[in-house]
Amino acid sequence: MVENIAPMDIEKRSFEIITQLLGDRRLDPENELVIKRAIHTTADFDYVENLVFSPRAVKKGIEALKGGCDIVTDTQMAKAGINKTILGKLGGEVHCFMADQDVAREAGERGVTRAMVSMERAAKLEKPCIFAIGNAPTALISLRELIEAGKLQPALIIGVPVGFVNVVESKELILELDVPHIVARGRKGGSNLAAAICNAMLYQIAR
Repeated sequence: MVENIAPMDIEKRSFEIITQLLGDRRLDPENELVIKRAIHTTADFDYVENLVFSPRAVKKGIEALKGGCDIVTDTQMAKAGINKTILGKLGGEVHCFMADQDVAREAGERGVTRAMVSMERAAKLEKPCIFAIGNAPTALISLRELIEAGKLQPALIIGVPVGFVNVVESKELILELDVPHIVARGRKGGSNLAAAICNAMLYQIAR
């Protein structure tokens, strides 16, 4: 039977259904809202097991957002999906350098991906940043290199690229770092998931 639900109540009802379907599975209270937002966005309950959180990753992300940090993404889709109204009120903004002509030109000249050049560009930003990566494994590889070179100290890395080539391996590189991270282990992920994780933290601040 089709439920008759007012438009403004659809999201609330969705989360009720998610909670029901989770049944007896217990989620870490700190990570619960992020996991449920990931499921809400993807309808994929595998994220209960796939999302890996470093200690206090969500709290550290929320603290950084409250402090006015920026968010760097690797796709325009993720940028579009992040709630910029809440972020803006906190003093932050979203950056995506992937479509910049000078980034594309430099990537072509060096024979590397635009994602790698974009991360190098982001490392020069003066504000602390959360990196929300939902598409490009080479962005995660570049982040690791920049961190190990002492050129970058992210407030949080959201490593959730989707796909087959270097996806699993790039995520494992981030899991090895002593940097706050939320990683979707395996091949699953996507720009929508990267944005959803950012929003899950932003909504906790806005409540």
